[in-house]
Amino acid sequence: MSSVSPQSPQPGGNVGQDSSVGELLSTVTSDVQHLFRQEVKLAKAEVQEEATRAGKAAGMYGGAGFAGYMVAVFLTLAAMFALANVMDLGWAALIVTAVWAVIGAVLYRRGRERMRTVSAKPEQTMETLKEDAQWARHPTR
Repeated sequence: MSSVSPQSPQPGGNVGQDSSVGELLSTVTSDVQHLFRQEVKLAKAEVQEEATRAGKAAGMYGGAGFAGYMVAVFLTLAAMFALANVMDLGWAALIVTAVWAVIGAVLYRRGRERMRTVSAKPEQTMETLKEDAQWARHPTR
């Protein structure tokens, strides 16, 4: 006749029939902690990978912005030299500069109007935090 000997719980393993509730809870807690650590490690790896991809994309946006700037410079020079065919080069440069000044002023005004609508506080988050604090003070209400 074989006897059943009590087995100590093994993380992730089988627990013997004679294990106590405390040992079972200990095993479950250990397994949950191990799982949580693995999930955190996976999340860190995913965030790092996404951050690397986002950094590369941001670099490409920066390159595109610089290329756009260069296009604007050369279009400005082309417009200036085209106007120089019908007037003095100095006046052509002054006209092109005035056009850019108007464009800059319009963009400045639009940006200032939009900036006035931006709130520095995260309003929705502040509201939910207030609700959470009220609930924590009076959880039965």
